[in-house]
Order: sequence, then structure tokens, then C-alpha cells
Amino acid sequence: MDTKELLKKVRKIEIKTRRLSDHIFGGEYHSTFKGRGMTFSEVRQYQFGDDVRNIDWNVTARYNEPYIKVFEEERELTMMLMVDISGSELFGTDEQFKNEIVTEIAATLAFSATQNNDKIGLILFSDAIELYIPPKKGRSHVLRIIRELIEFKPKSKLTNISVALKFLSNVMKKKTIVFLLSDFITDDDYKQNLKISAGRHDITGIRVYDKREEEIPNLGMVQMQDEETGEMVLVNTASKQVRTNYSKYYNEKVGFFKETFTKSGSGTIDCRVDESYVKKLLGYFKMR
Repeated sequence: MDTKELLKKVRKIEIKTRRLSDHIFGGEYHSTFKGRGMTFSEVRQYQFGDDVRNIDWNVTARYNEPYIKVFEEERELTMMLMVDISGSELFGTDEQFKNEIVTEIAATLAFSATQNNDKIGLILFSDAIELYIPPKKGRSHVLRIIRELIEFKPKSKLTNISVALKFLSNVMKKKTIVFLLSDFITDDDYKQNLKISAGRHDITGIRVYDKREEEIPNLGMVQMQDEETGEMVLVNTASKQVRTNYSKYYNEKVGFFKETFTKSGSGTIDCRVDESYVKKLLGYFKMR
């Protein structure tokens, strides 16, 4: 992709996702994710109805009339976008691939955070950490994140969520809002690493999937390629046993994702490629 085409694509995503974050998600994001606490702002004269527990006795004694301390919510937060860029994300049977929807969701979340003056960081992972962009504020920073989501070429096509969670724990020592975007179809047992990370951070897993992944249709003998390993396999899709085994495997991975995230105290969102992720995100924010 040349520079002109890339910039055009970035701009298109910015226009769509920034409009969503400005008019739909901004308020929901602000009310859902609270600041770290209250920070001192100023001292002013006591007014009827003020909480007497906030009286500043030193200033009151100095001026011989009651003064209180005024506090404000410490709003600044940090958001970390953890995005699976393995081979399985390059799948899609409708108008968009999974990785394209992932980019839009990530951009919408990033602009919502920017609207609240929060920092945003990015971790791109496969079975290794492919790219890390430290948290920072500002529109230009978000645009860089979008550019990387669009054009970054991973060295590996495999998936390892545990590796990504371990890296998160190493680089983010303070509490962070984390959105982990993946299809979560992996043989990696990330349960323990998620539990450790969720003990410190506010984590939400966003599962992006295509309806055609849920089961194999009966199409007879079909040559298929594993997007992550590159292996070519001749599959008899007419076999009921083959279709049943695949459905069982798929449902086990989805079940593991939901159970593991729930038990760790983390949130989950399911976003199907051909459905509106806007409704899914809004519904999640309102339920929290």
C-alpha cells in the first residue's frame, strides 16, 4: 500500500470512528471508566450544605471563619489496546475481514479516550510481541495507531495470548483500561496470565468473529488452508463427524474465552463481522 492510499484509508477510518466517539461513545466512556480518585483543587469559604468533614481547620483557624477543601475527580486514565494480528484475523465472508472490524473498534475506543484526555497505547501480538507503542495523548498519536493497525505486517501468523498478557504485566505497572481484541481461537491456555493481569488492570475481551467460522457447511471434498500454520488439508465436509468435531472444537474455544474472562473478573463483548459493533459496545458500557 503506497503512502497516498494509506493516508486516504486512515482518514476514512478517522472520519467514521471519530464521529461515533464524539456523538455516541464519549459520554458512555466517561461514565463507565472512572478516574483514580479525588485530588485537591482549592480552598474556599464554607457554604450552607457543604460537608463538614471537608473543613480545613488550619485555614479556618487562621481567618477565624470556616473554610473547606474542594476536591475534583482525577480523570486522567490510560487505555491499552491489545490487538491480535495473527493469520486467523485475515478471514471474512461478508463485506469486511475481521482485522478491518478490529481496526474500526480500536479507533473508536481510542478517540473516545482522547476525548477524555486519556493516554492510549498499543500492543500488536501474534505468538510474540510484534509492536509496542507506549501510551500517549493526542490525535496525531491515535492516527499513528490506526496506521499501524492498517499496514503492519507481522513476522508470525500464530497466536499466543499468554505472551501478550505477560508483556502487559511487565510494561504497565499502574492500573490501566485494557481492551484485548481477538477471535480467541487458540490452543494457548491463557487462564493464569489473565488472572494475574486482571488483578491489576480493568480488562475487557472483545471477540471479533465471522458467522462462517461457527460451523463447516457440507460442500463435499474441499482443500483448506490454515491461515496460521499455512498447512493445506483436504477436508471431507460431507462427513457429519468432521463437521461435528469442528463445531465442538470451535464452541470449546468460545466457551473457554467467556468462562476464563468472567472468572477473572474481566468483561466480554462478542462482535460479529456482519453486525453493528456500535450497539455491542454501547450495551456493554451501559451494563457496567
